[in-house]
Amino acid sequence: MNKALVTGITGQDGYYLAKLLLEKGYEVHGTIRRSSSINTERIDPLISQYSKEGLLNLHYSDLLDSASLSSLINNIEPNEVYNLAAQSHVAVSFKNPIFTSQVGTLGSLSLLEPIRHSDNKIKFYQASSSEMYGGQTNKKLNEESLFDPKSPYAASKVFAHDITRIYRESYNLFCVNGILFNHESPFRGETFVTRKISKAVGRIHLGLQNKLTLGNLDASRDWGFAGDYIEGMWLMMQHDEAEDWVLATGKSYKVSEFAEEAFNQVGLDWSDYVETSEKYLRPNEVEYLLGDSSKAEKKLGWKAKTSFKELVKMMVDHDIEMAKQEDVLLKNNLIKPTWENPVNKY
Repeated sequence: MNKALVTGITGQDGYYLAKLLLEKGYEVHGTIRRSSSINTERIDPLISQYSKEGLLNLHYSDLLDSASLSSLINNIEPNEVYNLAAQSHVAVSFKNPIFTSQVGTLGSLSLLEPIRHSDNKIKFYQASSSEMYGGQTNKKLNEESLFDPKSPYAASKVFAHDITRIYRESYNLFCVNGILFNHESPFRGETFVTRKISKAVGRIHLGLQNKLTLGNLDASRDWGFAGDYIEGMWLMMQHDEAEDWVLATGKSYKVSEFAEEAFNQVGLDWSDYVETSEKYLRPNEVEYLLGDSSKAEKKLGWKAKTSFKELVKMMVDHDIEMAKQEDVLLKNNLIKPTWENPVNKY
């Protein structure tokens, strides 16, 4: 039985990857950070289904704790290690640059070192990011395009990307970098702009919210569905040779276009509800990102399956259901409106 170790298993990508691996018959091990509150909500259904059989196992660890990661790798003896953990919010990286950089740089090394010294042949996946490119061109970006990071987050990802390549070339390790352009889903964190939009649409549709405040409406991204991209991630690890790969849809849409399509799902004009605020602007904005995944299409047989409209509809449908649940709780006085969303129609 194949074994996989996944850092960041409680995140969006961690959920989809764990689900895929378990369905393929893997024994999956995931790292979680010790916290005073339970933070496994995304993967709770997987825990219920697979943990009793020993197929899904969670371990307290941290990317900054190299000793615990080394111990995990030595004890689990995984065939594959997927490094998905990071402080992944670009705007937050400007406010917490040291922590963001430490996790992004030392984290990858804390995994690569025990893999290098292991007697077993362990495959390693590093989650790179399209933010590394900097977005100063309207051209499609591929594996050969130059990096020009514009944030502490992007800079830390460039280091992790380069050190993964260096370990591959220096020690003949199977180490791959997956440069995944923006990939979204109903499991996306609620502070990310796409999920912020879809959640607001669901709440506005049910009268639980009046306005949606965003930052740069002209920023353009190549948005795809996370579930599609995780399949590509796994295919990279099954390829005969370790290489670097770009996954993207090849189409880019502005934040305003995402908002327009989301509000269209409930028959509303987005411009009636969306306002902007400087507090959501980044100090150094990446204006445009567009990916070229022709290499992955040719060599892995991978291609994004979910269209932009299908992605938006999926997210809005989910958040309408979430808003309905919130509405019931508010109606029965089981929760109170928050300071961020103070509307209480009851």
